[in-house]
Amino acid sequence: MKNIRNCRNAQREILLALLTFSFFVVTAQQKAPAYPLITHDPYFSIWSVTDTLNASATKHWTGSDHSLIGMLKVDGTVYRFMGREDKPYNQIISTSETQAYSVKYTEEIPAGDWTSLSFSDTAWKTGAAPFGNRRPANTRWRSKDIWVRRTFSLDDVKVNKLFLKINHDDNTEVFLNGDKIYNKHGWLNKFEYFPIDDNVKSKLKKENNVLAIHVTNTTGGQWLDAGIVEEIESKQNDLIQDAVQKSVSLNATQTIYNFTCGGADLTVTFTSPLLMDNLDLMSRPISYISYKVKSNDKKVHDVRLFFGASTDIATNLANQEVIAQNVGTSNLSILKAGTIEQPVLAKKGDDLRIDWGYMYVATPKTARAIQYISSPTAAFNQLFANTSMVPNTELTGKHLSLNTIIPFGKVTAIQKEQFIMLGYDDIYSVQYFNQNLRPWWNRDSSKTIMGELQQAATDYSKIMAKCATFNKKMYADAVAAGGETYARLCDLAYRQSISAHKLVKSPDGEVLFLSKENYSNGCINTVDVTYPSAPLFLLYNPELLKGMMNGIFYYTESGKYDKPYAAHDLGTYPLANGVVYNEPMPVEESGNMLILTAAIAKAEGNAEYARKHWKTLTTWANFLLTEGFDPSNQLCTDDFAGHLARNTNLSIKAIVGIAGYAMLAKQLGYNEIAKTVGDSAKYMARRWQELANAGDHYKLTFDSTNTWSQKYNLVWDKVLNLELFAKEVYATEVKYYLTQQREYGLPLDSRKTYTKSDWILWTATLANNQNDFNAFINPVYQYAIKTDTRVPLSDWHETTNGKMVGFQARSVVGGYFIKMLDRKWQYKQEKLPSSKAF
Repeated sequence: MKNIRNCRNAQREILLALLTFSFFVVTAQQKAPAYPLITHDPYFSIWSVTDTLNASATKHWTGSDHSLIGMLKVDGTVYRFMGREDKPYNQIISTSETQAYSVKYTEEIPAGDWTSLSFSDTAWKTGAAPFGNRRPANTRWRSKDIWVRRTFSLDDVKVNKLFLKINHDDNTEVFLNGDKIYNKHGWLNKFEYFPIDDNVKSKLKKENNVLAIHVTNTTGGQWLDAGIVEEIESKQNDLIQDAVQKSVSLNATQTIYNFTCGGADLTVTFTSPLLMDNLDLMSRPISYISYKVKSNDKKVHDVRLFFGASTDIATNLANQEVIAQNVGTSNLSILKAGTIEQPVLAKKGDDLRIDWGYMYVATPKTARAIQYISSPTAAFNQLFANTSMVPNTELTGKHLSLNTIIPFGKVTAIQKEQFIMLGYDDIYSVQYFNQNLRPWWNRDSSKTIMGELQQAATDYSKIMAKCATFNKKMYADAVAAGGETYARLCDLAYRQSISAHKLVKSPDGEVLFLSKENYSNGCINTVDVTYPSAPLFLLYNPELLKGMMNGIFYYTESGKYDKPYAAHDLGTYPLANGVVYNEPMPVEESGNMLILTAAIAKAEGNAEYARKHWKTLTTWANFLLTEGFDPSNQLCTDDFAGHLARNTNLSIKAIVGIAGYAMLAKQLGYNEIAKTVGDSAKYMARRWQELANAGDHYKLTFDSTNTWSQKYNLVWDKVLNLELFAKEVYATEVKYYLTQQREYGLPLDSRKTYTKSDWILWTATLANNQNDFNAFINPVYQYAIKTDTRVPLSDWHETTNGKMVGFQARSVVGGYFIKMLDRKWQYKQEKLPSSKAF
């Protein structure tokens, strides 16, 4: 027996070594639609959208530039390893963000050639830009069309390359001196630059040039702001070489790049320590950027590192004025910046960035860093200079750069390491039923961001070690649950899912972990976003899932929401003051809340959370007993697919939700309720199998023929071990789905070829063997590494070409962890005495 035990121990050690080896080898080849760099919450979220870190500007998940620049100077030669500098422009005719201007305009169809130089616009009105139907428009425009003429002069017609700088909503055509220079159907959500042909440029005159624009509003918002800029030739950029990126790797908490910069090798590691077993650490809004440098040619090199962070990180729009300051302490060199206006929680919506609170760039004084504030064009002057300059202590302006230079000194083959911290203090994070709440890390107002920066610096080595341990274990557990391709998907999803939330404490002392429905409608605490996200948090900290549900329970139990079913949301981020979605999802959200409450009980081994909310859960269960089995025409979480009556997958959700309630009743000792409700759920499941049966698969709706859909809601029957549906249902569906696969995954249903990747992972978990599981997830991984939609992972994509259909950077990719959760709970179930759920 002893020999057998020793043999088993040796096998375990070999397996662990193989998993650890695969962790390092596989992740070195990892690719992503976008690479997470700084990930904390929906506002403090910075990504690289190209496979090489120095190929593009780093961006907020919405697509706006949140620029981080990195340079390494080796023996006098400067190498760019991170980001791209903004092109410098001269304003030929300004947009409103740089200088106020007025134009002639009309909202009636003009007679004659309104684009020509000879056209008379004297009868048109005069208005100040920008034009639109929302703030901060200076001229309100609410009609369908607007025509604009702007006359301008030039001091010199000899100009460099010209660009149209424009932001518009919706369809727009632009003319310069009668020549069309731009035409777009659709809208922009920020200023973009479009080159003006040299032939058009050659017709410019010193006097009476005309920029003419027509915009048609087709739906939604209205907007127009435009100008012309001249590209400035930068001799400094000619002196900068691109570092050669050797590799990029991803794990749960880090993104790691390796570069060659001439005779020096550089490793850059971005660490956001989102460790869910320590909420104070997880909520601390500070990421590390670590730099390791060594010689690669056995020579000694003089090395200096430059890091620049744009103050745009602290603005919603780049034209907002900021104040930047040097606020170093005895132990840390620190730069700070924030808007002068400080409109705390003054805006709500989807395509928004934070413009209150302050960003911080800090490094230990032991690094002997030089810090200064400048315009972006002057940011590198100190790096190229042979002598030191007196750094700024304060600067006011727009679009500034917070700069840090770290002298590594003489570098040999022995590696040297330094780190910079990037932090953000939002002061107040969300509004919760008209009360502004501070972030979790400062929930009692006893802490300061300066203290947190100091603690983060002190704990640097300890935190990096904790992250390394977690990264390896999570990867190994994911491999054990679903294989290496599955583990790579989990690595991609981890930081994205967590950082799409904000952690705060409610006025009643409860955890609130509030999601933002990124790039779908901007809602806060959407229940059908919580539902797919839940597996990640059930796996690592169920308190966070409670934090995603506590607000919904409070909304009902406080009397603020009086419907007999669960609310869809709590508002529009960051204002959680009550539901805003214009149409409820009664069966969807009630089923979600019941299932997830049951899942919490499974995770914790008790139903005390359910006991606290039993009256509310009973109301929702009764609603599902009446309305859930054969749902009326209504939306479900896949609302983009439209309304559907008699939805069989939604029916499964209701049945599982009812069974979850029965399971909870049994755990709480309400045995009669458990039996009565449980029997109802079992009857519904049997009836479902009869009505939905289409022979070799099950239908999309009870009354449709030749249709099918992913029955991803079945996964909770399996994971919770409810034993409602016959195993043949799983097997039949899985077998049929495998005949419907496309290049980039299984379509959502028979109506369209698009899909939701979170649901595919749930469907895959229904498979009873690794080959079938792989058949579902491999196309999803191919989508993730091959899509040309370079945004944080979209969960809604087209299975035929791998393009994003909609949504990005959403928390729902936490649903990828369902297979790990299933493995953990099935193993746990095997250890328990055999018993029925209800």
